[in-house]
Amino acid sequence: MAGFSRRTVLKATLATPCAAGLFTHKIAHAAPSLSARPLVFAHRGCSAQRPEHTLASYAKAIADGADFVEPDLVPTKDGVLVCRHESNIAATTDVASHPKFANRRRTLTIDGKQETGWFTTDFTLAELKTLRACERLPKLRAHNTRYNGHFDVPTFEEMIDFVAAEAAACGRSIGLIPEIKNSTHFHALGFNPEATFLQIIAAHTYTRSAPLEVQSFETTNLHTLNAAVKAINPQATVMLLMGGRTETPPDLLAKGEKTTFGDLMTPEGLKAVRRYADVIGPSLTDLIPRDAQGAWLAPTTLVDDAHAAGLLVHAYTCRPENAFLPKQLRNAEGDSARNVKGSLAEIRRYLDMGLDGFFTDDPAIGRKAVDRI
Repeated sequence: MAGFSRRTVLKATLATPCAAGLFTHKIAHAAPSLSARPLVFAHRGCSAQRPEHTLASYAKAIADGADFVEPDLVPTKDGVLVCRHESNIAATTDVASHPKFANRRRTLTIDGKQETGWFTTDFTLAELKTLRACERLPKLRAHNTRYNGHFDVPTFEEMIDFVAAEAAACGRSIGLIPEIKNSTHFHALGFNPEATFLQIIAAHTYTRSAPLEVQSFETTNLHTLNAAVKAINPQATVMLLMGGRTETPPDLLAKGEKTTFGDLMTPEGLKAVRRYADVIGPSLTDLIPRDAQGAWLAPTTLVDDAHAAGLLVHAYTCRPENAFLPKQLRNAEGDSARNVKGSLAEIRRYLDMGLDGFFTDDPAIGRKAVDRI
């Protein structure tokens, strides 16, 4: 299939919910995509099988065939960008077991929501390096707890060097898809994560030349990053991540604006997004909503609407456990069971809608789904 677009050659079995909550099947052409081949993004590494945002998680993702690996970036007290999904490290490190840091536990408001815990902005990098990573979802992913205490919290620069080494070792290009987290919040604390990020990617040969896609749930920083990142790496792309349809992007909320992500998902909103982004990153439920029991409802037109505006669609997040799958695809083995068959069926349905790429906690499953196209 090399050289051919999914637009012209892909056929698939489409599953459509019927009134009884089961499926009827028919053979049909898949929806057109703007990508010749969908991309597999390793969500926080291979977080289904290793504690997230550790070098072990990134290594497993690369070994399992991910096209891109994702570092979420937050600053330390001394302004170093480290790989954590959020500034609050209560659930992803052993900080609670360190008595000397007990007095740093506090409550912060981040993007309008109160959180209690320990925050990277209260720790220097040297202090953070005394902590060890642990599994964020121990009840659901008990198998990952065997790795608790094995790994530290990597910096963004350490992660870049690691991926560059892995790419050299395996002889293939491995993309990076970093997310600038909570920009408005960190700027209010006196940090400038975008400036630090640009300095880092400019300083590393790998990030000046490897596939690179920059993400944010905010719009203001993407207006600046769009041109700045592409000046450093001409093949880079920029993605607006999209929260719930009734939510307002944090930067707009801070300005008192009322534009919601739902507004940005309309055909007119998508045209506006295209002025500063190449890609949108909606949730899977923005592609196919679910009812209160988690069953799939009728698909939306978001993928087609985004393509009409010239935007790629990279959705989040495919997870292999029953707890995260639509009701129609779960098996009887319990919420924490790894349901490969169900996960493959879920991914294929999104791909049949024309999806250009997707985040997954288990890149081996994502790779298998894409390689069957």
